[in-house]
Amino acid sequence: MNALLGQGPVRHQRLAPHRHGFAYPACFFLLPLRRLREQPDPVLPRNRRAWMSFHDADHGEGGPDALAWAEGLLQREGLLQALDGGELWLQCFPRVAGHAFKPVSFWYGLRADGSLALVLAEVHNTFGEKHVYLLQGDGLASGAEVQARKVFHVSPFAEVAGRYRFRFFLRLQGEAPRSLARVDLDDADGHPLLQTSLSGLLQPLSHRALRRAALAQPLHSLMVVARIHWHALRLWLKRVPWFSKPDAPLHPLTRSTSS
Repeated sequence: MNALLGQGPVRHQRLAPHRHGFAYPACFFLLPLRRLREQPDPVLPRNRRAWMSFHDADHGEGGPDALAWAEGLLQREGLLQALDGGELWLQCFPRVAGHAFKPVSFWYGLRADGSLALVLAEVHNTFGEKHVYLLQGDGLASGAEVQARKVFHVSPFAEVAGRYRFRFFLRLQGEAPRSLARVDLDDADGHPLLQTSLSGLLQPLSHRALRRAALAQPLHSLMVVARIHWHALRLWLKRVPWFSKPDAPLHPLTRSTSS
């Protein structure tokens, strides 16, 4: 399969201490990077200027080959062979008008038979820091919950404590291909705090699909940043507690703890 384009809503719901939520349309790439290494997709604007494009330097360590970074990480963790030559799909927001915004990207590690073996959640914050959550568990591909301790600062309105609960659904072929990534956060006492998700229908990447996505959301990443600041102001006005940024975790990777 070649590159895919996804379009659907990104949702965010805060449950405490004050309820606050939003949902906005979004678009994203889903890229089979191992296949693209062997046979580049002529439609995908990769590492070059375009209104919507993908740049390897926006992921991993910022080098020219994001796939090499992901494979190196899995090799160090003893998991590369578990894929048995299967595909590594990267779900990420496109760079728009030269602007990259990458709060979270998901690397889906598929086995040779197409089943989902693992997920890398690559999280970036606005301070230029990055952390990776390595997620594994029985039933990962069918929406089973996988948990991981929160160790990385993302928002000043949520302290670095508690646990994430991840769920994924990925259907690349057949009727109505779609993907869903859901990330919920429980606070340090185990109470639900945040519910977030990114979902969308998938279609083959084409010049027409790119044009339609660009016309529908011409300033996609810039609007995401503007909306984040707008909702941060609203949370501040609601007197939601503010937490200062702690030091980044010493280890750049956190493994899932249970499912």
